[in-house]
Amino acid sequence: MKGLLLVLIAALLVGCATGGPRRSAPDGPPLQAPANLAHLPDPVPRVEPKSRRGNPPSYTVHGRTYFVMPTAEGYSEVGNASWYGRKFHGRTTSSGEPFDMLQLTAAHRSLPIPAYVRVTNLENGRKTIVRVNDRGPFHPNRIIDLSYAAAVKLGFHNAGTARVKVEVIGPTKSYMLQAGAFSSLAAADQLKARLLAFVDAPAHIVRTPEDALYRVRIGPVEGESEARRLQSELEARELGRALLLEH
Repeated sequence: MKGLLLVLIAALLVGCATGGPRRSAPDGPPLQAPANLAHLPDPVPRVEPKSRRGNPPSYTVHGRTYFVMPTAEGYSEVGNASWYGRKFHGRTTSSGEPFDMLQLTAAHRSLPIPAYVRVTNLENGRKTIVRVNDRGPFHPNRIIDLSYAAAVKLGFHNAGTARVKVEVIGPTKSYMLQAGAFSSLAAADQLKARLLAFVDAPAHIVRTPEDALYRVRIGPVEGESEARRLQSELEARELGRALLLEH
């Protein structure tokens, strides 16, 4: 009985997925698509707990068993993408969230849920980031099933599929660079003015009550590589080695 119960639970999870048996009927775009879909801002990858519902160790669809990856780190694949829309709008995804065809989401057979991936349309070079929150597609020649909105951003919503590259991306850390600390506000202002002459990131002065120093900081700067580059530039301009602080 316990084994039968596990099989039934797995079947229920897959039944909520986009690529399950319900994909046999025709799908389509929204009856009236918003005008701004091609310019939707990409979701920002962030640390999220794994969905308790969407990550069984394995599940079976149409007699084939799929295994969920223990981690998304390092995943990259080239293949065909499809999209799904109106037929599944509002239905429950494998994560338990309702499917919204107007958001940048996707279904994948084995990536942990949720995960964030960058999808590049290799036919036209367009890119977007999507949040994987569903299972599918269960077609042998497709690697990812995108929401209608994602298909619009990638420029293949008028076609069934597109050749794409899918790459997992993780949360990007942001950093502050402390370029100097002064007991004099005038000295801090002078350094700030020098930094603003060549630094694109914001520069500001922070005073802490513990020691009453005026700290000149740059940022936030997205990504360690950019923070290190800026740190090296400050050294090259003989402004000393800035402290790198996680934001």
